[in-house]
Amino acid sequence: MEKWLITSAWPYSSVTPHLGNMVGSILSGDVIARYLRLKGREVLYVSGSDEHGTPVEVEALKAKLSVKEFADKNHNKIKELFERWEISYDNYTRTENPTHIEFVQDFYLKLQKNGYVYESTEKVHYCDKDRRFLPDRFVEGECPFCGFKNARGDQCDGCGRPIEPESLINPICVICRSPVHLKETKQWFFDLPKLEGEIKAYLTSKSIHLSDIARSFSLKLVDEGLKPRSLTRDSKWGIPAPFEGAQGKTIYVWMEAVLGYVSATIEYFKKTGNPTGWRAFWFEKDTKSAYFIGKDNIPFHTLILPGLLLGTREGYNLPSVVDSTDFLMFEGQKFSKSRRIGIWIDEALEIAPADYWRYTLLSLRPEGGDVNFKLDSFIEKVNNDLNNVVGNLVNRTVVSFEKFCGSELEAKPKLDEDSEKFIESFLKRHDEISSLYESFKIQRAVRTTILQGEEGNRFLNEKEPWKLFKTNREKAVSVTYSLLRLIRLLAVELYPITPATSETLWKNMNEQEPILSFGWDRAKEDFSYPLRIQRFPPLFKKLSREEVISKLEGLRGGGRVG
Repeated sequence: MEKWLITSAWPYSSVTPHLGNMVGSILSGDVIARYLRLKGREVLYVSGSDEHGTPVEVEALKAKLSVKEFADKNHNKIKELFERWEISYDNYTRTENPTHIEFVQDFYLKLQKNGYVYESTEKVHYCDKDRRFLPDRFVEGECPFCGFKNARGDQCDGCGRPIEPESLINPICVICRSPVHLKETKQWFFDLPKLEGEIKAYLTSKSIHLSDIARSFSLKLVDEGLKPRSLTRDSKWGIPAPFEGAQGKTIYVWMEAVLGYVSATIEYFKKTGNPTGWRAFWFEKDTKSAYFIGKDNIPFHTLILPGLLLGTREGYNLPSVVDSTDFLMFEGQKFSKSRRIGIWIDEALEIAPADYWRYTLLSLRPEGGDVNFKLDSFIEKVNNDLNNVVGNLVNRTVVSFEKFCGSELEAKPKLDEDSEKFIESFLKRHDEISSLYESFKIQRAVRTTILQGEEGNRFLNEKEPWKLFKTNREKAVSVTYSLLRLIRLLAVELYPITPATSETLWKNMNEQEPILSFGWDRAKEDFSYPLRIQRFPPLFKKLSREEVISKLEGLRGGGRVG
């Protein structure tokens, strides 16, 4: 059985994820994990809370909690929210985890032994007012390349390029907004340039799948010449650096979080009583791995993670797939908690069921440029695509089955030519959806799934079985049967997208075998007979703009939205 390791970028535990975070990595990974399980693959889906570094320290101070208390509280909150969003992680863990800490420390000692870690001095931004060295993400200034005014200390969100600390123009501390200056400190570095040739060979290999933006952006950085990456920080909250003479320093959060994919796999197999089982997912050459990230995370997954794994000389599998999305905007602007721009995943669940958000986000997944999320688009997609297309098709078909067949069939009915062609068309489309998922074209796969429903409604409206029944009962039953085949197929196709709805539909179709063990391919087969399906409640409920706005404003203390 083919093995797949599926991963999504680790969300910061300092804040609750927003809708953009969900679609860019977490939800994308979940869709592929669910699809691959339906196809019978052995899947392990892992991620966790990225809870080290200054962002968590600062938020803990604001909350008047110890850093550990704050990290524990937020990790548990985020984990519970992901469960409510039906994210099917096999192991959602955290960086403040003994297995992760031990693995990271041992890993970097191996790299040092292999000659890929060295010590040197570097200039780091220092805030006199707060009397502390500042991590890259707590320094802002003007990008030296594109002039973007809110570039961070290590990377510009405007042009996406990495930034050296000394090149940032007019830097300030994001904590107190005071000017900062560079101060020399001893640090340890990962000698990435030594691995430049191997990394370029990896990036140009035909055996891996990189999204277009991931490949072009990464090769551009390689062609410009890779730079050593700082491994350590002058910070108290994090994994203590294991190097001799590095007392009081911690591993830079980005350089330890990417190793969490390995440690999360190790932890999963420890919990299941198979402590060596993780090796099959990291060393067996037939195993494949897919990493779902936003475009701001590209270098860490296409350059740094492969470099780290290569540096061990232990034969780790490098990423088979790195699939990055562009940004999801909200009403034309970037998500901002302080300016109340956007919707966060806890708020979303107070407004509408998770499946409504899952479908909308996946149908808008930003795969070829930044995409604008609008509340009006959300409402339209729920009301039109889910309720009118899928929901009405299911309801009208089941009602027809009750009226024309008495809610049961003892055997497959005789089919007319049009019904046979219709069945052939949606079974072919089922294979097309599969091909789209196999090539990680998630948005198109989702939209093609809704197309199944649209074509079902077209066929139903064209054939009008309620009229046919009066003159040709056999044809009316043929049409109804073919539509039942389609909605059973849709139950399976919806499983990666709207899992709760899929399970409800599957149960009401009176299927006895669990949908996962039944699988993607068998959904094309005929029913087991006798077939009995009773009328059941609607799958979806329409939303009104007033209802959505009212709920969102209520969550925000009455502040005007939209």
